[in-house]
Amino acid sequence: MSGLPRPLRVGMVGYAFMGAAHSQAWRTAPRFFDLPMAPAMAAVAGRDPARVAEAAEKLGWQSAETDWRRLIERDDIDLVDICSPGDTHEEIAIAALEAGKHVLCEKPLANSVAEAERMTAAADAAASRGVFAMCGFSYRRTPALSLAKRLVDEGALGPLRHVRAQYLQDWLTDENAPLTWRLDKSKSGSGSLGDIGAHVIDAAQWISGQNITGVSALLETFVKERPVGGDFVGLGGHGGAEGPKGAVTVDDAAVFSARFDGGARSAGGAGPSGPIGVFEATRFALGRKNAMRLELNGSKASLAFDFEDMNSLWFYDAADEPNAGFRKIQVTEPEHPYTGHWWPVGHGLGYEHAFTHQAVDLIEAIAAGKQPAPSFADALQVQRVLEAVEASAADESRWTKVEGA
Repeated sequence: MSGLPRPLRVGMVGYAFMGAAHSQAWRTAPRFFDLPMAPAMAAVAGRDPARVAEAAEKLGWQSAETDWRRLIERDDIDLVDICSPGDTHEEIAIAALEAGKHVLCEKPLANSVAEAERMTAAADAAASRGVFAMCGFSYRRTPALSLAKRLVDEGALGPLRHVRAQYLQDWLTDENAPLTWRLDKSKSGSGSLGDIGAHVIDAAQWISGQNITGVSALLETFVKERPVGGDFVGLGGHGGAEGPKGAVTVDDAAVFSARFDGGARSAGGAGPSGPIGVFEATRFALGRKNAMRLELNGSKASLAFDFEDMNSLWFYDAADEPNAGFRKIQVTEPEHPYTGHWWPVGHGLGYEHAFTHQAVDLIEAIAAGKQPAPSFADALQVQRVLEAVEASAADESRWTKVEGA
């Protein structure tokens, strides 16, 4: 029995959309990957006793709590997984780290740079004691995007010139969809910018190996008021036009241009000023369900990705025939990132697999005593970009430097 991996006992806060995705990841990871630690789903926390008990049974948790503080107090919890709204992240994460619990926190890390800075300081202090924190930018674990990063790191694109990034959804186009926490700035921090724009900001910086240094931005709220109440869980719900309405206090769409710092891990770097970038995030793009898109153009080659075709990566090599165009790489081969642990060649993966890969990488880092990525410091950089975008949009799109750049 001594050869069995030691347990990593997990307590999760929140059990809605992200909680379900994280739960599946903790259940699935040890069944497809040989892990140095065995995740145990010890407890889930939520405010409503009946609903959290139901969630625990449905999602596979051993017990339920109605106060996240109990998770931190419990001796049988090693890691706290935060899947609750952004306004709760700082208090839970810092308390957990100070109590010696590892932390996985959903993105965006916080609702402000100041909160993210305090969380990062707590994570740095905890890391010196062997307690680690990671932010859940799950798209990093999509095999095709991991392959894109590998190609950039290997110098296949040469010095980078352009980065284009979009995240397009349409689930808020119904003007009568009720007001929820995602549309309340005090709870969510921002709208499409932080909810989905944060993903493409992180992915663009991670794949390019460069940080954004400055932005010029526009934010727009198309629907200023929405019905209060209703049974609307955040994706795809429909409400009614009757009844009282409340103000929408976040953006519905964000567009910004950006400059990167030129520190790419691509062959030869990208020069002192770095590539230019164009970013767009909206939940009002009719017909686009989850179009998280990236395109990088270098001096030698280009690559392109769209999550709506998530098992494919498109690659153009300037050395090919002039009219050859982009070629499609089906990212299902065993030598591709993560895919060798799953199905035979050609049998694609889905949205949920990125969360499983996230859990695997976190477990392996903790077992090795290494800082997992993305760290809270990485997430703080994204938070600084979000803040610069909001500041630029509030100042007539004036060019705004990202803090620390």
